[in-house]
Amino acid sequence: MKKNGKRQAGNGEGSPNDTLQREVLPIPDQPYQGLRPFSARDPSAKFPPIVPLRPPKGAPNVLVVLLDDVGFGATSAFGGVVNTPTAERLAAKGLKYNRFHTTALCSPTRAALLTGRNHHAVGFGGITETATSSPGYSCVRPNHCAPVAEVLKLNGYSTAQFGKCHEVPVWETSPVGPFERWPTGSGFEYFFGFIGGETNQWYPAIYENTTPMEQDRTPEQGYHFMEDMTDRAMDWVRQQKALVPDKPFFVYFAPGATHAPHHVPKDWADKYKGRFDAGWDALREEVFARQKKLGVIPKDCQLTPRPKEIPAWADMPEKLRPVLARQMEVYAGFLEYADFHVGRLIDSLEKMGVLEDTLVYYIIGDNGASAEGTVNGTLNEGFIFNDILGVETPEYLIQNMHKLGTPEAYNHYAVGWAHAMDTPYQWTKQVASHYGGTRNGCIVHWPNGIEARGEVRSQFSHVIDVGPTILEAANLPQPVAVHGVQQTPMQGTSMRFSFDDAKAPERHETQYFEMFGNRGIYHQGWTAVTKHRTPWETKASVSLEEDVWELYDTTKDWTQARDLATSRPDKLRELQQLFLIEAAKFYVLPLDDRGVERFNAELAGRPELIQGDSQMLSGSMRRLGENSMLNIKNKSHSVTAEVEIPAGGASGVIITQGGSFGGWCLYARRGRLSYCYNYGGLRRDYVEATSELPPGTHQVRMEFKYDGGGLGRGGDVTLYVDGKKVGRGRVEKTLAYVLSEETADVGMEHGSPVAEGFHNGDSKFTGRVRWVQLDKGKEDFDHFVSPQELFKIAMSRQ
Repeated sequence: MKKNGKRQAGNGEGSPNDTLQREVLPIPDQPYQGLRPFSARDPSAKFPPIVPLRPPKGAPNVLVVLLDDVGFGATSAFGGVVNTPTAERLAAKGLKYNRFHTTALCSPTRAALLTGRNHHAVGFGGITETATSSPGYSCVRPNHCAPVAEVLKLNGYSTAQFGKCHEVPVWETSPVGPFERWPTGSGFEYFFGFIGGETNQWYPAIYENTTPMEQDRTPEQGYHFMEDMTDRAMDWVRQQKALVPDKPFFVYFAPGATHAPHHVPKDWADKYKGRFDAGWDALREEVFARQKKLGVIPKDCQLTPRPKEIPAWADMPEKLRPVLARQMEVYAGFLEYADFHVGRLIDSLEKMGVLEDTLVYYIIGDNGASAEGTVNGTLNEGFIFNDILGVETPEYLIQNMHKLGTPEAYNHYAVGWAHAMDTPYQWTKQVASHYGGTRNGCIVHWPNGIEARGEVRSQFSHVIDVGPTILEAANLPQPVAVHGVQQTPMQGTSMRFSFDDAKAPERHETQYFEMFGNRGIYHQGWTAVTKHRTPWETKASVSLEEDVWELYDTTKDWTQARDLATSRPDKLRELQQLFLIEAAKFYVLPLDDRGVERFNAELAGRPELIQGDSQMLSGSMRRLGENSMLNIKNKSHSVTAEVEIPAGGASGVIITQGGSFGGWCLYARRGRLSYCYNYGGLRRDYVEATSELPPGTHQVRMEFKYDGGGLGRGGDVTLYVDGKKVGRGRVEKTLAYVLSEETADVGMEHGSPVAEGFHNGDSKFTGRVRWVQLDKGKEDFDHFVSPQELFKIAMSRQ
């Protein structure tokens, strides 16, 4: 089979692979029914050759790239001002889809992409940290919805995932699994990346398959996760093609970029110095004009107005504007840096001679741009999650703006920039009702499979369409059974029909949207939508029943700018009824806009990994996330460890949880037992023993007596060695909700340091930590946690 004069990758003529049934997976082995003589020397002892499993002839390699938190109006490929030459390069020899949609949030989009089914249908009505017992919100992918990677692997593809994985239920994220819903249990033969919503790009919490591993150099030595994961992906593909060149690959490449924290080498951010001094309102106008000139939006469409909840640039304090501009410079550098590394991967495919026959999906964002950075933006995202208000004054931000993007910050830009990155649409990430939250640029590149070059496609499409498209391109059927389980058919529609026909009638005619009660329905060009609450609201001002619906005819109103609800109530009622039908069909009901209950595992009905009032850790445990640790926040508690002290004295970490932007650490320094509490990087409180630890085996203990009376209070610290009091001190404030996306480690510290003075791998305990035990005290206070407070916990996981 040839296209454009080039032969597609195949398995040779007359391969047994071409006649296999592929509706039942794994493909059952057939017992040999022929003659089997007594001796292998018998001339009749002839058997069919062993043929390795391969997909049907002509099946392409597949590369799916999914960026994080990038709005429709960010990249130069879709009219934005951030330079993305790789996206432009692929678009020039491929197709741009300007009506491609996501779910408005990360975990749900990823679950939908990887299964070809609607996000509620596979349990992902929200992020994994807000899972409930409701089928549409459980974050447990049902086994009757096999992932695309599993289908491809069982049909003879090599499969690998790199980067972010936010589809593992939080109670299954520890280093002991279970691993059925980790990448390597979901169809990927190899995984290199992180588990969760975000990671420190300078100090990432990395897994190789299911094993925690550490970076090979420090940020000072040039380390950045984006470069590392790209190197790993390139090496994996080279190895795959060197060993099984006739076997196609499926690579899912999902960087943490450009999710907060916005971490990027300084020279990349400096490329945009002064570029955003005019502010976000002027930027929206500029991007809107660029988009029309580029042809990714119609010339007659309208720019939607800025919501009243987002301040005008002119209303921002003049002295703060340089900080705000720098936030956007850092973000722009981060996005260009990510596109650069995607380009490195594309270059490596081209050098290997496989790019022409690789179906590339470059999906520019898993949702709209993120409005989770507050009105002023932040130097440390953890301040927002822990309700630490008032500390980031304009003076504080100005004084520390040089840290933005560096290992000394955990930064996020202001809401106004997110809105500008979603030009020309209304709203942002989380708002599933409007295109600012759900419409993302998408580029498809496959020279051997697509005749068209450099064209725009405007058929309505959705992230659930990617899986069916891949299967059709590979000439593979959707399986009816996988591992003995009858399958729910994929709910997406293949986009293959549009590859070479710009005028082909769209086939994905109906699609619902829902997130946090924000909901909408698309049907044959019309949209009915209702915004239940904005991303920075913690509770809607009205009930779900009282929500006000809007109606748009997007065949004439591209941007949802002209509400027709009043003039066409009949059409609005029709679409509202259709939403309810789709919602019932795909497990969206019951709608769940709760706050407090969904963050309480017991009330939400989801399992908790750690139960009871105690947790015992061995001396070798590491990379434990907060959901794998006993929750000792806002409580009296103790930390006890049995340690062996060498003759030369002890130094290093006994146990630590968190990192430079929040956490605690029990350690030894200068031979003395010590404790540090890091309050969001704002202050560190230290307590040190008055005497050195003697050689031998000893029990050390830290007791924290919580002040009580509310959340995030301080407490008194007492240090003990073998039951003898050796030190006392005070912690004035604690983090109420979230310590850090960094992890807990025993015997050394991986990642950024909680306490000052540990750098470059010198945190390893010089003796031996036999075990550590955490215990909650009996003085826990009874309190009511407001929806506003708990909503911020969720933001830390997106």
